[in-house]
Amino acid sequence: QVQLVESGGGLVQAGGSLRLSCAASGRTFANYAMGWFRQAPGKERDLVAAISRNGINTYYADSVKGRFTISRDNAKITVYLQMNSLKPEDTAVYYCAAARTFQGALGYRPNEYDYWGQGTQVTVSL
Repeated sequence: QVQLVESGGGLVQAGGSLRLSCAASGRTFANYAMGWFRQAPGKERDLVAAISRNGINTYYADSVKGRFTISRDNAKITVYLQMNSLKPEDTAVYYCAAARTFQGALGYRPNEYDYWGQGTQVTVSL
């Protein structure tokens, strides 16, 4: 069982930055690939970024490439999402999720993930 708690969301002006954190419980964090998803009102939950168990492999949605960076600290059992050059279209609830998978693998779809956080709101104003 893994419990995930996101933090770091808030209101920011366009062009600004936020750093989301996702703190996990349990000693098996290193067995999970991690992902950040987002969901805007009336839209589907989409993958923003993912990172493998050892942190070597990453994935970014085209819409955030070059602006967002996903990282993890297995010792601190925490995954981060650094978001720079934020745009109004980045406004959404952001969720972190954990996928039990083999070393080096990434999860790309919501149904590949086993555990979810409660979400944190990110609002980007003009």
